[in-house]
Amino acid sequence: MSASRSNNTKQICENILIEGKRYNIEHGILRSENAVADRLLARGIELTEAYDELHSKLHAYPHALQIFLGLVLSTAAFWSPEKIAEARTARGDLGKVNQQIARKAAELADLLQQRTNLHNTSGFSTDTHYHVCDVIEAAAKSNYLFRSYVQERLDALRGQFDLKHWPSLSDFLQELASDAEDAATEATDPLIAAATIASRPSRADFIKALLAAIDESSGRNYGQLPNDFKATDDTLACLASCVLDLGVDDLVDGPYVKRLRQRERDGAK
Repeated sequence: MSASRSNNTKQICENILIEGKRYNIEHGILRSENAVADRLLARGIELTEAYDELHSKLHAYPHALQIFLGLVLSTAAFWSPEKIAEARTARGDLGKVNQQIARKAAELADLLQQRTNLHNTSGFSTDTHYHVCDVIEAAAKSNYLFRSYVQERLDALRGQFDLKHWPSLSDFLQELASDAEDAATEATDPLIAAATIASRPSRADFIKALLAAIDESSGRNYGQLPNDFKATDDTLACLASCVLDLGVDDLVDGPYVKRLRQRERDGAK
């Protein structure tokens, strides 16, 4: 490709970044994406060949080039190594919280059963909730929608069936304990899943997240990127190096991305 054409495609891509940054500034939004755009603009010479490829593959599709560059910005802004590390920590915290809930709910279930036994055998009682509907109604006393639409029906249902038809408070808590004990932690979207699938952090996390973002934005997932679009290993490597602001000694290269893609394909089999 001629130098003049390369400069032209580079300028087209950079104009998209500049216009997006201008819009964000005018509306006071997405400062983190603007910071990523600045990195790309500062390292534009390195990205010349990547821009050539992206333009050649996407310019014929309405808004596809703008969408792809937007994916790069948003993925780098929201799935930087620091954000991915936070996500991994949150995943671990969620598992720990569920285990605490399991233990404490099981303990409370035992205490509730002990109280029921004492009510039945000790000759004493306390003015405490004994029916699961009591708890529901008391917990929802400030909920206007519950009081307006649910409470009357729940009262009717409670009157229709006596206590033996309902779970005890102890049963209720034991179910919460079992639910938390057996809970499997899952990512809520493909980008989180891709970025955090490995147990240890690496530069591959961002590339995995970007590949997931590209896939989510393809036509087969009702996005606007062509189904057959595939950025080359070198282009992905260059983008990753620039948006992550990697130094000369830490640059991601094409073979690294190629090995990553091969591992991902092997893992999907």
